[in-house]
Amino acid sequence: EVQLVESGGGLVQPGGSLRLSCLASGFTFQSYSLYWVRQAPGKGLEWVSTITSGGASTAYADSVKDRFTVSRDNVKKTTYLQMSSLKPEDTAVYYCTRDPARPEGQGTQVTVSS
Repeated sequence: EVQLVESGGGLVQPGGSLRLSCLASGFTFQSYSLYWVRQAPGKGLEWVSTITSGGASTAYADSVKDRFTVSRDNVKKTTYLQMSSLKPEDTAVYYCTRDPARPEGQGTQVTVSS
């Protein structure tokens, strides 16, 4: 059974930082590019970041570029999203997934508010 379990979300003040983690199981982790996507209240799914299977290449949405950093550990079967300089508009449920159009986990809530 494929599982992707996100964690690390929470409430943070504007300008703060959070590190999200996503632990995978049930598939050959090192063979897949992985995506972080998010869904803000009342809005559709938004692509945030991509990391290729070996971790050599990454990509970011313009809205998070220079503030977020994606990484992965293929031994631990985990991908990470380091988020800094957080803004209220970053408030959303964050998902990691193999398919950016279809989140596979339960997501983790990030709320940026003073």
